[in-house]
Amino acid sequence: MSTATLPTPTYARTVLGSGPGLLLAHGAGGGISANYGPILTGLAAGHTVVGVDLPGAGDTPRATAALELDELADQLVAAGVAEGLETFAVSGYSLGGAVAVRAATRHPERVTALVLTAPFAHADHRLRLVARVWRGLYESGDRATFAAFVTPLALSPTALAALSADDLADALRTSADTPPPGTPEHTELIERVDVRADLAAIDVPVLVVSTTGDRLVEPNHHHALAAGLRTARVHELDAGHLPFAERPVEWEAAITGFLAEVESGH
Repeated sequence: MSTATLPTPTYARTVLGSGPGLLLAHGAGGGISANYGPILTGLAAGHTVVGVDLPGAGDTPRATAALELDELADQLVAAGVAEGLETFAVSGYSLGGAVAVRAATRHPERVTALVLTAPFAHADHRLRLVARVWRGLYESGDRATFAAFVTPLALSPTALAALSADDLADALRTSADTPPPGTPEHTELIERVDVRADLAAIDVPVLVVSTTGDRLVEPNHHHALAAGLRTARVHELDAGHLPFAERPVEWEAAITGFLAEVESGH
């Protein structure tokens, strides 16, 4: 049974499609449109998709206090229930992977499967320091330096090397212009996340999508999280931290293929 009472859902949400439920949890400094936009139509072709924007992303107001993982997980589940879904799979990307894991342990009667892309169970020294610089550069207002820092971490070395000078300039402008106002709170939470104790309690099927060229949340994090799960399989995707930008077709296929197996009972 659930260990948590659901709150009134207050986060802005995106709802598409019909069929089995699929909740989406996005990453730090992103949003549902930013992180899942290129694959939303494909996911919604066979599912009722419900994605929530974390505080300070999309149309969800920025938080006035530090974010708490339990609240984010409860709000995600509450949004799905408010849309009439009793049970659902949960797809979590990057920081959203920890949100998805926590949702599964706080509401085990509702979560049927997990898809965790570029996830981490807790931040090591490197990831904490990266998050701290990410936050500091964002808060400094120096968007050019901010973009120069995050772009080579977000893209795989192969994708970065393949950019023309004009393409690189476009990528830097996008990195500078698109982070949401809640980025400081999102990146601060990265430093505190720890779902290692949650992993042993999860007994639903789990797909861990490891982005093999990831220089932000490096693959050792993906594999360490998978190793803590009894029911996980790992799918390696040749991409950096932005599979929606580098490999959207392959990413969508990995998610929908896995969910089709789960839903068919195979």
